[in-house]
Amino acid sequence: MTVLALGPEWLKPDTILTWLGPWALVGLALIIFAECGLLLGFFLPGDSLLFTAGLFVASGAIGAPLWAVCLLLVGAAVLGNATGYWIGRSAGPAVFHKPQSRLFNPHHVAKTQEFFDRYGNRAIVLGRFVPIVRTFITVMAGVGRMDPRRYLTYSLIGGVAWAAGVTVLGYWLGQFAVVKANIELMLVAIVLLSVLPMIIEVLRARRGRARQTGAA
Repeated sequence: MTVLALGPEWLKPDTILTWLGPWALVGLALIIFAECGLLLGFFLPGDSLLFTAGLFVASGAIGAPLWAVCLLLVGAAVLGNATGYWIGRSAGPAVFHKPQSRLFNPHHVAKTQEFFDRYGNRAIVLGRFVPIVRTFITVMAGVGRMDPRRYLTYSLIGGVAWAAGVTVLGYWLGQFAVVKANIELMLVAIVLLSVLPMIIEVLRARRGRARQTGAA
């Protein structure tokens, strides 16, 4: 199966999974863990990898059952978020306490706390579906001292919706010939759709503020 995608050859999802060979599931879980919890994983193609993993399961290129693949990937995503949260909670305040830095300064910590106070639950769930955002938002939740139980609860909800949902979507669509013949377009569509929930949430928040301002 040949999967085309934007970006360098070594970041193409089929290249990664094919290169990993019999260790594809282990490597995929580690990649999802890194993207969800380690700041260095922001460039990794999580959405397209999950979708392609579903395609590989549907075609038999990955021999594990779909439920086992989904369970492994949800676990990796949630564990990654938990790791990123504790990194932000333990090391974040010290790193951000640099008034001379444009990015890492106390003002951003205060803004982060305000952001999670207002959108915390939805931000954790929706942030899963936005590339780059899902990498940084988990660390920022720790920096902002979001309640751990609350954070992990919504992280689990988001992890199931994202890791299992996108993989199942790839598995289901992978059984259609038209999808197999237009993989590149499907991957682009997945990326665009992943940003849509956050855009809707931002527009909803702006509409709500506009109404409050008008009422005042």
